[in-house]
Amino acid sequence: MLNNSPTMEDLDGGMASDVEREEEEAVTDLLRDRFRLCTISIAEGEAKQCGMEVSQPIITCISDLAFKFAEQLAKDLELFAQHAGRKSVNMEDVILSAHRNDHLAASLRSFCNDLKTKEPNLERKRKKNPRREGRVAPDLLRTPDT
Repeated sequence: MLNNSPTMEDLDGGMASDVEREEEEAVTDLLRDRFRLCTISIAEGEAKQCGMEVSQPIITCISDLAFKFAEQLAKDLELFAQHAGRKSVNMEDVILSAHRNDHLAASLRSFCNDLKTKEPNLERKRKKNPRREGRVAPDLLRTPDT
């Protein structure tokens, strides 16, 4: 018979990961609920503005779809940044995520350009140390003995 009882190390590590997982789930649930409330408010406002009524199950479905889309978008943006060797997402990643929707991509580019003109120092790139043109590597200075 196999002994499947966890060791003390498994319990400590398991408890820590269980607590972290529960906290992460609580944060996710809170975000989902707040996102749902905002989505419902927007849907009801748009329906009211258009003189329409939208049933509660439809609003809930729209809210869930919007949240799932936002989750997937966040994962894609994270992957784009990782692929570029960065730890944070930038505007280019967001524009890249909209590459299948030409109108949205153009709107995002326009918005990005507007931001850049308002704050020119928004995206400061690290300057590499320029090599002095007068310096030459020591091994290249060897002259043949004559």
